[in-house]
Amino acid sequence: MEGALFAAAALWYNGEPPLLLNLRTTDDDCGHVVALFKRDGRWGAVSKTNHAVLRYRDPVYKSIRELAMSYFNEYFLDSGKKTMRSYSKPFNLTKYGGDWPISKKNLWKIFDDFMASPHVSVVDKKLIRRLRPADQIEIKAGKLTEWKK
Repeated sequence: MEGALFAAAALWYNGEPPLLLNLRTTDDDCGHVVALFKRDGRWGAVSKTNHAVLRYRDPVYKSIRELAMSYFNEYFLDSGKKTMRSYSKPFNLTKYGGDWPISKKNLWKIFDDFMASPHVSVVDKKLIRRLRPADQIEIKAGKLTEWKK
């Protein structure tokens, strides 16, 4: 969340609206938050993680759903279980005024509101049972990290 807030603030500073997108998972995995931007009518995302796949997306996606779904197959556990379940609608941070990027107060209110915002489901229960698990090469690739702990 902190990285996405920073990216949204940087985009806003450069004339873009400060938009966030939440990628929600099952309870046994961790979601991910990205900052959204649009170029020539196409959506992209600023994202950073230690793992190789949940990162930046070039602005080539026609819709928020298309962009969100570009992350779907990268969400899995070591068992191969796919875990992404929903994504938020774009969450515009301008509703918090202009001081949130420099506030000395914590921003948990923003986080709480964002997590409670409308989300769009990507799989129903019937479909979940039919998802192909990630295979061993995907699981191995998913463990690639930039920094060692």
